[in-house]
Amino acid sequence: MRALGAAFFLVMPSLAQNYTAVQLVDHGVPVVRLSDAARGVEVSVAPGIGNRAYEMKVHGKNILYFPSAGVGEFQQRPRLCGIPFLAPWADLLNEPAFWANGKRYAFNMDLGNVRGNMPIHGLLVTSPLWRVTEVSADARSAHVTSRLDFWKYTDLMAQWPFAHDYVMTYSLAGGELEVRTTIANLSADPMPIAIGYHSFFQIPDIPRDEWTAHLPARIHVIAGEHNIPTGEMRPLDLPNPLPLRGRTLDDGFTDLERDSEGRAHFSIEAGGKTVETLFGPKFPVATIWLPNGPGGQPREFICFEPLTTIISGVNLAHEGKYSGLQTLPAGAKWTESFWVRSSGF
Repeated sequence: MRALGAAFFLVMPSLAQNYTAVQLVDHGVPVVRLSDAARGVEVSVAPGIGNRAYEMKVHGKNILYFPSAGVGEFQQRPRLCGIPFLAPWADLLNEPAFWANGKRYAFNMDLGNVRGNMPIHGLLVTSPLWRVTEVSADARSAHVTSRLDFWKYTDLMAQWPFAHDYVMTYSLAGGELEVRTTIANLSADPMPIAIGYHSFFQIPDIPRDEWTAHLPARIHVIAGEHNIPTGEMRPLDLPNPLPLRGRTLDDGFTDLERDSEGRAHFSIEAGGKTVETLFGPKFPVATIWLPNGPGGQPREFICFEPLTTIISGVNLAHEGKYSGLQTLPAGAKWTESFWVRSSGF
């Protein structure tokens, strides 16, 4: 079944169909819901709020951190939670500009779509510009595909003047969520790839101080002032596994250990429950964010962020401090996935 433009309808399951994909309106917000009935997994996506996946419920328990009372409240007061998409750059830049092909591109701060003098999280984190192009379910999976034509919007192109588009597919199969991103460079020049996802995970009903994290990283990215990397890299200097009691982090890691399919496995576990995210090979960097809140109390989440580059890598590459920046040739496409799954629920 397909859905184009603003049409919303229900994809009805047959009695034998395990996977379903539904378009609905929840408290005035268009939502796509993917379900795997056999494994009790349900994923909810709000295409008009940055194409954000905000719930991944496993037997009714949301393993994505989502502090809003519902998607209607979330639309009124958006915040970082769920799985935010960060593009055309992720996390911080060290100045209100970026470098590409030996040229400095300064942001027009008067347009109001760049956050901070050290710009953070790109231009699309709550963008309403995503268009759902396909919703379907069959015997093997349920998925939704959406598209954002960056090149059509003058206020976006004014800040990142490379004609390109994004296609994102959320696919639920075997209880596992795949998030696949494709970028097409439609411009005449090579474009730096500096995207990422600010994924928030939790183990419901178990305090964060009881969680243990597993970090498949060999290298710790050393940061300086304002958390901008200095260019120094050190061997991993944290315990692995890492008990989270009393711990905070806002650090980058690279040289990730990978399985036979090229995927790096990050996870948290407690009480016999595990929440795991796997990065494809074109996500060579992870930022792990583990903050405290007011009064030094742990905030009940951990972020494992799949990134194409270290923080401000697009600028540090120009300064000769980072050699891992990915560049997409004119007319080419870039595709990569990460996955989310759980056990013990």
